[in-house]
Amino acid sequence: MEAVNPTLINIIIFVLAVYVGFHVVWNVTPALHTPLMAVTNAISAIVIVGAMLATGLTDGGLAQSMGVFAVALAAVNVFGGFLVTQRMLEMFKKKERKGGQA
Repeated sequence: MEAVNPTLINIIIFVLAVYVGFHVVWNVTPALHTPLMAVTNAISAIVIVGAMLATGLTDGGLAQSMGVFAVALAAVNVFGGFLVTQRMLEMFKKKERKGGQA
């Protein structure tokens, strides 16, 4: 019996992760969106560390370029997530009235 191709296993895992992730995020209530963004930013930071480790440990040029691409995408996700979270938190701050009235 032959072993299953590791690339096929990785593609199956990727497709399942996209499917599950889509359904988990799509069903989040608006009140939980900001805490969820904070958690996903932390997870994306861990993904950056893992992608850097995987990139450094590979020998092939294709694997290294995909690792660099993964680091870049995770970095965009982290910084974009922080910007979105900051903008959402700004919406909850009290606005100052003009004219100095309390």
